Amino acid sequence: MSAGTDAPAPAPAPVTVATTVATTVAAPGAARRRGLFRGAGGRAVTLLVLLALVVVAAALSVAVGSRSIPLGTVWEALTDPHLGTDEAVIIRELRVPRTVLGILAGLALGAAGALTQGHTRNPLGDPGLLGVTAGASFAVVLSIWLLDVGSPSGYVWFAFAGALTGSVVVFALGSAGRGGATPVTLALAGAAVTALLYALVQAVLVSDQDTLDGFRFWVVGSLAGRDSDVAGQVAPFIVLGLLLALLNAPALDLLGLGEDVARGLGQRVWLARLTGLAGVTLLCGAATAACGPISFVGLVVPHVVRALTGPRHRWLVPCSALLGAVLLLTADVLGRILARPGEVQVGIVLAFIGAPFFIALIRRRRLAGP
Repeated sequence: MSAGTDAPAPAPAPVTVATTVATTVAAPGAARRRGLFRGAGGRAVTLLVLLALVVVAAALSVAVGSRSIPLGTVWEALTDPHLGTDEAVIIRELRVPRTVLGILAGLALGAAGALTQGHTRNPLGDPGLLGVTAGASFAVVLSIWLLDVGSPSGYVWFAFAGALTGSVVVFALGSAGRGGATPVTLALAGAAVTALLYALVQAVLVSDQDTLDGFRFWVVGSLAGRDSDVAGQVAPFIVLGLLLALLNAPALDLLGLGEDVARGLGQRVWLARLTGLAGVTLLCGAATAACGPISFVGLVVPHVVRALTGPRHRWLVPCSALLGAVLLLTADVLGRILARPGEVQVGIVLAFIGAPFFIALIRRRRLAGP
């Protein structure tokens, strides 16, 4: 016999956590979920393109509105602070603050949607699933009913406090028990708290007509009627929420492999859940407080970005934030054009855009898991 025949068979490779991770990443069908633009270079180009689209959408938001203003006049209003014409006042005091608020709210809702779908492992997940929107709505109703608050700048702090309270209650209920906070318990707790709060909202609205009149102006979701003070009030919370979202993104990639694998890789699951929930609360709470409940941005945007960049959250979160800003600003511009000389609120425009698009995604069965 030859020496090679008598040689012992090589021992099988030990199964380790790293092997499990590699096997999971290379599982059948994973290539389809990597996105159209594979590799770090392609994803970086996608990020830059989305950033350029935000700039373009912001320029359109300033230049286009329900009232036609020549582009030359728009440029003069932006470059000459002493220009006191009616058009200059519209540009500087109405459109510019509205555009800034649209960028902030779009960034917040896009990133919050990516975080929510990642933590709940629910492709239909929306930031409102964690009780943030319901908490803000309930607080606004109470502020109108009990304190007679009647302006967006007055709603902001009450709505933000309600969003924070709602998310804390959801996390506390979802964390109760031996297993702690899991995607299933968080989703169930969020659904229960949301149903309760909206029932209380309806009870107040049915009993008081004045509260209904004030609340329906806020609940439709709009960028109109908000001055620069509102954007300044919510900007610090949105910036902090975006930082938490970016810090939480690598942990979401590990949590997507399962909590046991994530723990084996050294991830503190409870800290990742808490950081993610804090980010969603700050982002969605601030955007909802400033603009009212705006649907479909946090729901649809992560799916579009996932088709472009793949499921890695370190790219998914920032790209979702940028695309959220593009979508919100574009919808707001469309609302100003379609109903001249009036306008359609951005929440209504997004419903018309988002609902058919999301139905098409479901019909084609292209919803990839987060």
